[in-house]
Amino acid sequence: MNRNSWTVLCLAYAIALLSTNIFGITNPNPSWQTWFITVSGLGFLSVLAAIFIPRFWRRGPKWQLWLAAGLFAIFAVVYFQLRIPQPGSNDISNLFKEGNNKSQFVTVTGKILTQTRLTSSNRVQFWLEAQQLQTRENNRQVTGKLYVTIPPEKGANLYPSQQVEIRGILYQPSSPANPGSFDFRAYLASQGAFAGLRGLEIESMEEGTPAWGLWQLRQRIVNAQVRWMGKPEGLLLGSMVLGQRAVDLPSDIRDAFIKAGLAHILAASGFQVSLLLGVVIRLTGRFSARSQFILGLCTIGLYLGLTGLQASVARAAAMGVGALVALIAERKVRQLGSLLVAGTLLLLFNPLWIWDLGFQLSFLATFGLIVTMPALEKRLDWLPPAIATLISLPLAASVWTFPLLLHTFSVVATYSILANIVAAPLVSAISLAGMVSAGAALIYPPIGSAIAWLLYYPTHWLVQLVQFFTTLPGSSLAIGRLSLGWMLLIYLLMGLIWLHPWWQRRWWLVGLVIVSLIVIPIRYSQLNLLQVTIFATKKAPVLVIQERGKVALINSGDRNTAKYTIVPFLNRQGINRLDYTIAFSALSNQADGWSEIEKNLSIKHQLSSSDKTIAFDSTNIQLLDATPSILQLQIQGQTWLLLDKGSSEAINTNTLKKFEKRMQQKNLQKPNLEEDSKSKIQNPKSKMVLTGTVLLWSGKSLNEEWLDRIKPQVAIAISSTVSQKTQQQLQQRQIKLYWTGRDGAIQWNRDRGFQTTLDASEPDFF
Repeated sequence: MNRNSWTVLCLAYAIALLSTNIFGITNPNPSWQTWFITVSGLGFLSVLAAIFIPRFWRRGPKWQLWLAAGLFAIFAVVYFQLRIPQPGSNDISNLFKEGNNKSQFVTVTGKILTQTRLTSSNRVQFWLEAQQLQTRENNRQVTGKLYVTIPPEKGANLYPSQQVEIRGILYQPSSPANPGSFDFRAYLASQGAFAGLRGLEIESMEEGTPAWGLWQLRQRIVNAQVRWMGKPEGLLLGSMVLGQRAVDLPSDIRDAFIKAGLAHILAASGFQVSLLLGVVIRLTGRFSARSQFILGLCTIGLYLGLTGLQASVARAAAMGVGALVALIAERKVRQLGSLLVAGTLLLLFNPLWIWDLGFQLSFLATFGLIVTMPALEKRLDWLPPAIATLISLPLAASVWTFPLLLHTFSVVATYSILANIVAAPLVSAISLAGMVSAGAALIYPPIGSAIAWLLYYPTHWLVQLVQFFTTLPGSSLAIGRLSLGWMLLIYLLMGLIWLHPWWQRRWWLVGLVIVSLIVIPIRYSQLNLLQVTIFATKKAPVLVIQERGKVALINSGDRNTAKYTIVPFLNRQGINRLDYTIAFSALSNQADGWSEIEKNLSIKHQLSSSDKTIAFDSTNIQLLDATPSILQLQIQGQTWLLLDKGSSEAINTNTLKKFEKRMQQKNLQKPNLEEDSKSKIQNPKSKMVLTGTVLLWSGKSLNEEWLDRIKPQVAIAISSTVSQKTQQQLQQRQIKLYWTGRDGAIQWNRDRGFQTTLDASEPDFF
């Protein structure tokens, strides 16, 4: 077969793997209907290609090859499904299938698989290969992979391959309860793990010197660089050389690089591999081609082992091996062909990497450097070559990774390209000298430490540079989540510019279309949105109200809630400014939450519970009572009553009278969006009955007299549980009940009504 034939087959394989998300094959054990649709669809497309493409591409592959491409695509989908991790018959997670659905205290014996890392919640984390499980009932042999966290004081002197016994709480990961939150369950499943262990005590089962492993070489390098440089500069240097997965970099440094658009500096990738390979080839210039090939191959293998088998490093290593093959064969490297072959081989090794973000970004960035960077350098030929390369390199990579990053994170690092241009000289110098330091540390650590010490100021300047860009006004901009369909359409338009001269001459017009495809749908949705989101929180209730581009946030939660729930949700919605923030709850831990919110968004009006009224568009927010705290929201006429934690228990007859008096004084009306006929205030037997009300409370017992007076149609408990008695109370009164512990976040939308996170599936394609 010729080059075109191999290209078609490789692309068919990759495209079929990408289609698994569209056809729903990413989940284990899909239905036979899904299989039928998938196989029929791919077969039908291959038949159409075999009929029509040869008519227009007469010098291209024959019809037989297009049918073969269809078979290859079907093989890719089947192979992908077979490689999806599933728990074995003796997997430790099967404990939850035996009727034990809750977390329970266990003792697990197993082997540590990875180096320890410090999580953002200040716990030491590692992966464990489970071998034995001891519960109150029995003691048995098990298999499976566990995500383990232990207290930091218990995490010293742990290393890969160490046999340990851990006592703690075994739990089953749950789906995200809030929209936009990290899907911890899916992450564990992608790593082949289906349970987690929150360790309390850990005991080593081994004595003496630990067995040799690559982790010791990795630790030798990092320790040598940290010894004289200190932290965080030494850890940053280690991350730039070995990648952040090999180094436990502080979370604040890591977050700063991500926010500045420089996260790729911390990930071992093509830059490090090409730098290392270039040094090896230059140092072995007098050797034979065969010797250069062997030394280069050994160097790439060692580096791959030191960094860990990461998708981005594996891609760079595969292309590096291709360059070595071309060197020994004395042939010119075809960069696009090398990239395609490397991608296909890696996806044959592990087809699940097709959905690894690092793998996707690595290939897109490399593709951009191959196809776009030469054109940019040509347009910048009026600049000195070094400066033209400095500008075109980050620009070419950013253009091709931008749609995917927007689809995944919804946020743009505003100064990313400028930061990459300014930081490039420092990054190149630090990376090259860091490689030398790492090599010296392997031979004699004090020499590696001495070389690393010389890099202290350049590394410190890099940290200061990153912090400068992150503190600039508007350093990050939330655009909103780009749907999968719009993202694919944008990449199609970019592909047309690359492939056809007619589109290349009109690149600016296509650029305007792409910007329109990003901005217009998101902005239109914001200006026509009326939505209330009640988050699944453990303590204070947290609400976000969105109406016609204006946003109000009631409470912030603690720091973790603000950072990992509220901010990602607001980013996903394309929100950069809060028009109103209200601290309705007096919980002390909200101070950290508000501080985290202010780091990421600007706040126009910050109000406290002493402020009585807020009004914008059809939304009106009023504090009806301070003791107990009762907040009323009127949103397009529909009434919501929010009771602070403890308010439902504090309501008594005096409170009811005071509440009725206040309501009568304000002459409030309660329209029901679903039943206009019940939208008026009624007064049977001289007692106020308000219909069409939504009640939000802590989930504890409710005052029945007060409940009969208010008579809500919907009750939302911000609680993990609701007592059977309370459920019966609401059921007898035909009040629809939601609670966050069962339903996750609850969202009301003007068009869709009430939806719950754990039941609703968000439309993603368009």
